Amino acid sequence: MPEYAIVVDPLSTGQEYPAAFRAAGRIPVAVLSGTEPPPAFTGSWHPEDSDHVHYFTGDVQALADELRQYEPEFLVPGAESGVELCDQLIEILLPGTGNVPELASSRRDKWEMAEALTAAGVPRLRQVLTADEAEAEEWLRANDLLGKRLVIKPPKSAAGDEVYVVFEGGDWRERFGRVLGRTNKMGLTNDAVLIQEYAEGTEYLVDTYSVDGKHSLVDVCRYTKVGRGDKIGIYRRIDFLAEDDPEVQALWPYTQQVLDAVGIRIGCGHAEVMMTADGPRLIEVAARPAGGGHQMVSELATGDNHIKRTVAHRVRGEVRDGFDLVQHLRGIFIIAPQEGYFRNREVFDGIEDLKSFHWWKVLHEEDAVVPATVDLFTCLAWVILIHSDPQTLDVDYQRVLEMEAEIVIETP
Repeated sequence: MPEYAIVVDPLSTGQEYPAAFRAAGRIPVAVLSGTEPPPAFTGSWHPEDSDHVHYFTGDVQALADELRQYEPEFLVPGAESGVELCDQLIEILLPGTGNVPELASSRRDKWEMAEALTAAGVPRLRQVLTADEAEAEEWLRANDLLGKRLVIKPPKSAAGDEVYVVFEGGDWRERFGRVLGRTNKMGLTNDAVLIQEYAEGTEYLVDTYSVDGKHSLVDVCRYTKVGRGDKIGIYRRIDFLAEDDPEVQALWPYTQQVLDAVGIRIGCGHAEVMMTADGPRLIEVAARPAGGGHQMVSELATGDNHIKRTVAHRVRGEVRDGFDLVQHLRGIFIIAPQEGYFRNREVFDGIEDLKSFHWWKVLHEEDAVVPATVDLFTCLAWVILIHSDPQTLDVDYQRVLEMEAEIVIETP
């Protein structure tokens, strides 16, 4: 019988799984966690890339019965929206081979995530989940956070969607009401709001791969983000770090504790960790590949990525411990300052002449109406710089920012 690879929601960067598994000799099977993809992932849904496609319509057992025909050896989630369904299917089809089922909600819901850390004795940020303003105010008062800087966000979202900061003395109720009841870009209604103390420090992305509870690093990046008004999830740049970098070594023991706390035992882990004055603190963790084009830049910087690591392990039984930084890479997110018509793409005409230029992609055509950049979904363009000399990266990075400053966007 042919051998298959089942991917639940091959969306976002998970859209790379079908081709990768096919190249390794497996027939790709796609499972969509609904009758259509979430709004954020519509453009990455390519059912033609898989030989067979199944849709979840509400009956997990019936879907599992459909998938038995493939005699599956494994199932993997391709995107955040598929994590929970993938867990459920594994427990029916291949019980005991996945992540800890009792902790499934902690790998998706940010409140349950925090509770799992508390249960495991892992330090975390103070936060509360509620749909009631009075309860929120009582919690803020009890924790001496009234009037302090806060973060307000949905319990289930991704890529900085609907993540707001409330500045000192600001009106937290307005942001609370803005999030509550809205449908986010995952297609989910925010039936409660997560209020979190604001974490000061440096933020890192820590990508991992686990086999039988043993965790290894895939890549580590230092994030630089900027804020605009009350939006704080605006990506500015990422820098890849070497595994032996002191910053990485300071993060890794804590990150392993996080993975254990939320029950990640096999497959991809994608953690965002803030290094604060009190030590590392989790922002969030996910049991799926990093999104936002990260697989491409991870491979450029390290020669490897989540997708390749998954295929090597699942198909060939290969397990790698750690990673190598093969070249210095900086990813830049071009920010649109407001919504409107993008009129002057020519400001970037010299970008390909930069010494460290490697690749770039404009996500909106000239004269198109572009959204104001408020999160990862709404950046105007991506730029990748690669060079053996970090100082050259710094010089070229400043030049890219100068180009960005000359962007003209006319109000529609």
